Amino acid sequence: MGPSKGHKAEGTGRCLVSHKRRFSLEKEAPPGSPAGRAEGGLLALPWEDVLVPHVLRHLPLRQLLSLRRVSRAFRELVRLYLANMRRFDSAQIGPAVPRAAFLTLLKDNKVLQQLALQSCSDWLTDRELLPVIRQNHHLHHIQLKGCAQLSCHALIAISLSCPNLRRLSLAHCEWVDSLSLRSLADHCKALEAVDLTACRQLKDEAICYLVQKCSRLKSLSLAVNANVGDVAVEETAKCCPELEHLDLTGCLRVKNDSIRVLAEYCPKLRSLKVKHCHNVAESSLSVLRSRGVELDVEPLPQTALVLLQDMAGFAPFINLQI
Repeated sequence: MGPSKGHKAEGTGRCLVSHKRRFSLEKEAPPGSPAGRAEGGLLALPWEDVLVPHVLRHLPLRQLLSLRRVSRAFRELVRLYLANMRRFDSAQIGPAVPRAAFLTLLKDNKVLQQLALQSCSDWLTDRELLPVIRQNHHLHHIQLKGCAQLSCHALIAISLSCPNLRRLSLAHCEWVDSLSLRSLADHCKALEAVDLTACRQLKDEAICYLVQKCSRLKSLSLAVNANVGDVAVEETAKCCPELEHLDLTGCLRVKNDSIRVLAEYCPKLRSLKVKHCHNVAESSLSVLRSRGVELDVEPLPQTALVLLQDMAGFAPFINLQI
């Protein structure tokens, strides 16, 4: 004997409810997520509104990459996170990031704001970097310390693609030349911090052009550059009244006169590094020291000062370190 009409109606109703529930789950699935993911658990939470901005961002990048191996759904979730990531620091992955991993991680991202690639220095060239720079116009912080295999074209690409750039580290990038630095100065006038440590091609003229165009600078490193002298330091002092930190370590051509100009024109200066600047004496540093500016050299004891003055007849230099 077949089922009654009542039983048929009841079964049909349950079926419709099941179909409606499944359709509702599929409809509410975040864009890019597997529509048929299992109900319940972590993946049931809204991906773009909850998981990506409020959960995954608290996990180290290395753990996120491991999470990709759990399932296809987690792989897609991590892909969505990487495409919406605002900050990428290669050091979070390890001391040496493989080239293939770098290309995979950033290929879909167009919203980066901070990019630090010091762990990619062994292999990073223009070929890998330029596509990332050209598709991320919101970058305001770029760290390329030690990336020696890039060329001046990388800096030109940064200047043309990142008009809101505020912090840039090019330490130990000897490929930086005056032409590419001029491009940076012309297009990135919001710069607040620039690290040009050991950029040995740069001379006073290039530094002067930079500070004239980028008067908002608060932090500048010209360390380990024998071509930088008083002209660059004095122009920096006169053009950048907001300057707070200046690193002149190893700038052998810097002398007392420029330090006195720095003290006169930079009232907000908080720290100055002049170690190994053998032509800078306590006579020029004393004004800054009295203002509480942090210096990386200590004054000689008063008794030694008096003794040296008696012996040599002049105020002794304090930067005699080797």
